[in-house]
Amino acid sequence: MTINFSKYQGTGNDFVIIDNRSGAIKLSQQQISFLCDRRFGVGCDGLMFLGSAEGYDFSMTYFNADGTEGTMCGNGGRCLVQFAHDNGIIKEKYLFVAIDGPHEASIHSNGWVYLKMSDVTTVEEGDGFFVTNTGSPHFVKFVTSIESYEVFNEGKSIRYNDRFSKDGINVNFVQQQDEHLYVRTYERGVENETYSCGTGVTAAALISRLQDKGSHDIPIKTIGGNLAVNFNNEGGGHFSNIWLKGPGTFVYKASIELK
Repeated sequence: MTINFSKYQGTGNDFVIIDNRSGAIKLSQQQISFLCDRRFGVGCDGLMFLGSAEGYDFSMTYFNADGTEGTMCGNGGRCLVQFAHDNGIIKEKYLFVAIDGPHEASIHSNGWVYLKMSDVTTVEEGDGFFVTNTGSPHFVKFVTSIESYEVFNEGKSIRYNDRFSKDGINVNFVQQQDEHLYVRTYERGVENETYSCGTGVTAAALISRLQDKGSHDIPIKTIGGNLAVNFNNEGGGHFSNIWLKGPGTFVYKASIELK
């Protein structure tokens, strides 16, 4: 079976994207894991199908690098919007549906894709950490010296602790640096640190202004580049009008034979 695909990246978070609007392509977990493998396959943090959905411009189906179906991916969503545009779905405003519901998006003249995220209604505050869900579950901890922080070891220990090991959680370490947040993330499904995580930086931005009601625009730094998050804090852990902004960049397109 020959699979045609494109490679996109959003601040270093990279994806294999397949146009499956016909619904004809069926891939097993093993095949998806192979495509995502950086040594034996194409290599990426996740794989996405662009699909069809009645009442929407397209649908988004996201798979983790281990081949399991994932939850919402913010960087992936922006890349998929750019992929849709590059493949003939030309809109001023996009409306697509993902596993967590409908999303709006638009492409701007600076090359950034603006993606509206789902509202957040609860934030758990623990002993030196926070837990929330921005389309995917996230653990957020503020740290110092983030450049030298042991993200892999610390992130893995939290992701696999007694509370989170069954379903997994993405673990974000955050430091306020001048006017921006620096965010590093250990992602479940990839089981490693990624260069960037869209739902993770969204969670970090919201929690950084947990006590400040009103509208906010938070610049974000990740290993893979710069993002921004706009939102309104309505108080009581309720956030609305959340927009994740950043690039969705085409890398290349090719085909591969799958067994």
